[in-house]
Amino acid sequence: MGNHIGGERPDATVSQEAGADGDGAVTVHRDDAVLRLTLDRPSHRNALTQLMIRALVDALTEAAADDSLRAVHLQGAGDDFCAGVDLVGANSRRRPRTGDLTRRIPHAAHRVIELVSTIHLPVVCSVQGRAVGFGCNLALAADFTVAAADAVFWEPFVERGFSPDSGSTWLAPRLVGLARARRMLLLGEKVSGIDAAEWGLIHQVVGAPELSGAAGKLLDRLSHGPTVAIGLAKQALGFGQHATLSQSLNQELFNLELSCRTDDFKEGMEAFRQRRPPEFNGR
Repeated sequence: MGNHIGGERPDATVSQEAGADGDGAVTVHRDDAVLRLTLDRPSHRNALTQLMIRALVDALTEAAADDSLRAVHLQGAGDDFCAGVDLVGANSRRRPRTGDLTRRIPHAAHRVIELVSTIHLPVVCSVQGRAVGFGCNLALAADFTVAAADAVFWEPFVERGFSPDSGSTWLAPRLVGLARARRMLLLGEKVSGIDAAEWGLIHQVVGAPELSGAAGKLLDRLSHGPTVAIGLAKQALGFGQHATLSQSLNQELFNLELSCRTDDFKEGMEAFRQRRPPEFNGR
């Protein structure tokens, strides 16, 4: 089943049509309870245009309110995941006015990172080839990123003459510590898929031919899990990154109160009593 963001074509899978100038697209496909978002601009290593970023914001915003969804999958078409935001293409048509970045980006690229990090659905990201700049941070913001061994994670901001953005200075040090974050963000060191897994930057590394299967197995597990409890656990993990222990304990208590009122909690307890695997329905 497909979905056309903002349209009336339930059988479509493309959220925006690729224009003659190579604007690219984000393909939005519904696979049972999994929403699959594919960055579809392989001729430009899936570098994101403003239209593609807007499509991601729209798709993730709609997904956050869809009770029938239980997981989100992010992937790139072709040989690469994402080469970042296409700044050259964006600035070639007109000269931005002063204050353009501070006016626009919080509602565009930054909003995508926030949605991936805070949506109450588990987000799995598949990375092949390059994950650069915003593409790298999109992968780091996901709950689980599975990468091919020959994938490359790269934060080239300083090498281009400007400071890091899209959450890189928040995400990287929390995942790999300050020393390695400095290597990525101040020296612009490229990190292979193998090193990324060893560092704890991502969830798993596999051979390129196994990438689809590994991501699919993880998505299947998550999409059959207790969706409300997973969402509340994800929320508590994010909250705990800037809270005291006492504050986190209180947050966990409120979340526990909510999760104990779900059908999945009742099923989990009944399955435990009957010594059988639970069959969660996401409710």
